[in-house]
Amino acid sequence: MMGPGEDLATKAALMAQSDYVEAFVVDVNGVLRGKWLQPDKSKVLLGAGMAIPRSVFLLDIWGNDILDGGIAHETGDPDGLCMAVPHTITRMGWAEGNVTQALLTMREADGGHFFLDPRGVLANVLARYKALGLAPALGVELEFYLVVADKHGGLKIAPRGADESGWRGWHVDTEGLGEIREYEPILREMMACAKVQGIALETLVSENGPGQFEVTLKYSSDVMRMADNATLFKRTIKEISRKHGLIATFMAKPYGHCAGSGMHVHMSVKDAAGQNIFAGTPERGSERIYHAVGGIIRAMPDTMITLAPHANSYRRFAPGVHAPTYGDWGHDNRMAALRVITAEPDATRLEHRVAGADCNPYLAFAALLGSALIGLEQKLDPGPESHGTTRSPDAPPLPIAWSSAVDRFAGSEVVGQIFGTEFQRLYTACKRQEISEMRKRISDVEYDAYLTNA
Repeated sequence: MMGPGEDLATKAALMAQSDYVEAFVVDVNGVLRGKWLQPDKSKVLLGAGMAIPRSVFLLDIWGNDILDGGIAHETGDPDGLCMAVPHTITRMGWAEGNVTQALLTMREADGGHFFLDPRGVLANVLARYKALGLAPALGVELEFYLVVADKHGGLKIAPRGADESGWRGWHVDTEGLGEIREYEPILREMMACAKVQGIALETLVSENGPGQFEVTLKYSSDVMRMADNATLFKRTIKEISRKHGLIATFMAKPYGHCAGSGMHVHMSVKDAAGQNIFAGTPERGSERIYHAVGGIIRAMPDTMITLAPHANSYRRFAPGVHAPTYGDWGHDNRMAALRVITAEPDATRLEHRVAGADCNPYLAFAALLGSALIGLEQKLDPGPESHGTTRSPDAPPLPIAWSSAVDRFAGSEVVGQIFGTEFQRLYTACKRQEISEMRKRISDVEYDAYLTNA
């Protein structure tokens, strides 16, 4: 096994021998933004760093600067220095030629994280765990659809092979091996490219929608790397699908009549001795898992916008489906927002079932872990559990309208504790700008309903 110095030398050689290096950061919306570098220019990524405008982290979903209280116009749009995250310097197996990628993170002059860098937001939360001698561990289940654009009547997207019958191509093959084999060349390439990037996968399954799949990223105590891997694997899936003439979409609800796509997160916490602090009996976890649940539930309405960040995100949430509308919990209850799993005491954990596949993993993890830590520190009571669809009377309703979620985030004290008040202010400005832009766009449904009938 290589030591740190040898590994950096290997990564530097990998970039130097490339046709070019694709270097990028992750903005607050989870969008990758960066540039191509010639090999001789890439050495700065493991040295002094590459200058990138600080405002690149705070762009709306279309890539526009945030005008209200943003950091571009008011400050002259200064640069910051970005360094490569070494483990992300890998071959881009889907690209033509010999091409290397590098995920970047922005640092301040004192070595601290830039407050708008989503990796920095998560790093600050993880530092608070470390200070208490605790280490969270996560596993991620990520859903997505493979679609064809402009191929079915007047629809924007449709499953591959869809026809006018409304059946062919639209059928659901939940956990069916036939659906996996149908897409086997694409899925095999995805898994091969994940391996090259050091992204450990556990399972791949056909899900509840036509052309919908779920991948499970292996449980890990390296939470930052898990967030990196979730982000990079989303990129991998998109690039390989495009190569095969398809679109991979992580929209929360690409089809109004089919299942949405979520990002379920499994969580446990280890102490300094490496023991799972949530472990109890097969019937019930330790007292501390319920404190964590109490913290998550209390903050869930306020942090909702980090779990469901876009207008489309809120189409997932409706009564009677697997996307919860209340902040509740239950033992092995997939209808609840938080599922407590205790059957194997050493593997006791909770499953957070609210986030959509369209979220920014760094921010979603920060919300989950930050609120759980508050629950642990304050020994919060989660209240009574839900049983099946019989919901706890104490469960708080979640804001299932986009603007309401933004307002909750903007006015929340706990959000300021987790994310920092300046991030809270600017992320709110970003979302409100997107809402304003959306209100200028008139949908075809509105014309159909109101143009002549109103």
